[in-house]
Amino acid sequence: MRVLVIGGTIFIGRRAVRMLKDAGHDVAVLHRGTHEPDDFTDVTHIHGDRNELGPLKGEIENFAPDVVWDNMAMFQKDAEHVVQTLGDGVRYVVTSSMDVYKMYGALHKGTSTEPIPADEDAPTRPERYPYRGQFPGMDDYDKLDVEDVYLAAGATVLRYPMVYGPNDGQRREWYVLSRVHAGRKKIPVGSGTWLATKGFVEDIANGTKLAIENEGVRGEVFNFGEALVYPTGLWSQMILDAAGSDAELVRVPDDKLPEDLDLTGIFLQHLVCDCSKARRLLGYTDTDALDALKTTVEWHLAHPPQKLNDDWSADDAALEAAIA
Repeated sequence: MRVLVIGGTIFIGRRAVRMLKDAGHDVAVLHRGTHEPDDFTDVTHIHGDRNELGPLKGEIENFAPDVVWDNMAMFQKDAEHVVQTLGDGVRYVVTSSMDVYKMYGALHKGTSTEPIPADEDAPTRPERYPYRGQFPGMDDYDKLDVEDVYLAAGATVLRYPMVYGPNDGQRREWYVLSRVHAGRKKIPVGSGTWLATKGFVEDIANGTKLAIENEGVRGEVFNFGEALVYPTGLWSQMILDAAGSDAELVRVPDDKLPEDLDLTGIFLQHLVCDCSKARRLLGYTDTDALDALKTTVEWHLAHPPQKLNDDWSADDAALEAAIA
């Protein structure tokens, strides 16, 4: 199979591209050239802007993909440009997000309205553009717009959870590991009851590969994520255990938490998805969470961010209010 990947050089895409190649597929990656992974010497590179495909059309047609996996469609115009330029002669797979669900909207509003887990037929957000006015350049972000365009083209939609693992630019475990790295022995945490579906990068990449390889899932929507969902407090302790740390999690009032530890506090709406459809139709599986965390933690501690926190006064203030 010949697979064109739009955006696949950093995290999930990088791992999925490697899996596709190792499975014997021909892979081309369309990217800006900002990142050039060392292990992509056997991958075709098409350098350019995803929103200016016209000048690249010759290279794309030369490669002649059977499947196009759009891993970086953030806005409606992103999806429209790909479909309009490349046409209906290929099968499309597109990366989406669990933020399309109505429960995510409730989470953002600080309300609790939705039952969990949400399967692929659960209600989606009635309102669009969840980050409008909050983050620069994200006013028109909405995976629902992206899904609408691609589903009309018969695409397979993959709704990702919060993904963790090596090379994660969002550093989802760093809220704990930053304190381990700094040698802190007490870490303030809140109630720790929030539930949110997660996914290990290896599993998400493999699920993506399985969807790309499966001709029979055109027009299908899949949730990807782990079968077991751990409360945030327990997950925080699991991160410490994976790091071999003897630091203590200390319960403090939620309103005293440092900003980067907010997720250990109370959220009224859980964000849990039913991923059984992907297991049933694609053969999706997930790695034991403790094994996945050990791999993740080892990478993050070996590759700390360049800018490290050296001010722990907010932690100290929170710890002074520890709940006996």
